Amino acid sequence: MAHSPLRPIPRIIFASRWLQLPLYLGLIVAQGVYVYHFLVEVWHLLSHVTTFDETKIMLVVLGLIDVVMISNLLIMVIVGGYETFVSRLGIDNHPDEPEWLDHVNAGVLKVKLSMALIGISSIHLLKTFIDADQRSEHTIMWQVIIHLAFLLSAVAMAWVDRMVTHPHPAAGPGAAGGAAEATH
Repeated sequence: MAHSPLRPIPRIIFASRWLQLPLYLGLIVAQGVYVYHFLVEVWHLLSHVTTFDETKIMLVVLGLIDVVMISNLLIMVIVGGYETFVSRLGIDNHPDEPEWLDHVNAGVLKVKLSMALIGISSIHLLKTFIDADQRSEHTIMWQVIIHLAFLLSAVAMAWVDRMVTHPHPAAGPGAAGGAAEATH
């Protein structure tokens, strides 16, 4: 069999997935920045434990939860994205392998990411409502609208993923065609 002169092109295209590696490494650096930010906020909370009122403590704790949720989002993107789009991690049967990694694909990753974004948006919305007297109605309205857009997007992505992974069989005899037969 003769080799096609374009044979190197598919190899180059396939190898181009490795261009994502610096992006994932950059996200690992961003994860480190979030760890630093988290520790600064914990120190801030501890240093004001006797002076903060309950509302202020709740806002700081919600901020900490927000950082953890963003960190979880980063892990999903780094680990799931690398495994899905770049190369296998080779951690099969490792005791620390995350359960969700067994069945990760682009569709599952999108749904998990959208759910994480909804969680992060919910935390921000809760912080806004707790501190509503410091926010304009316009800001609150747009935050709610954006949150609803996240919700609708997540539902749409989950629906599309379900349609792709569980296609409905074509209508055969006795299904939708049964109504046409009954008119004879």
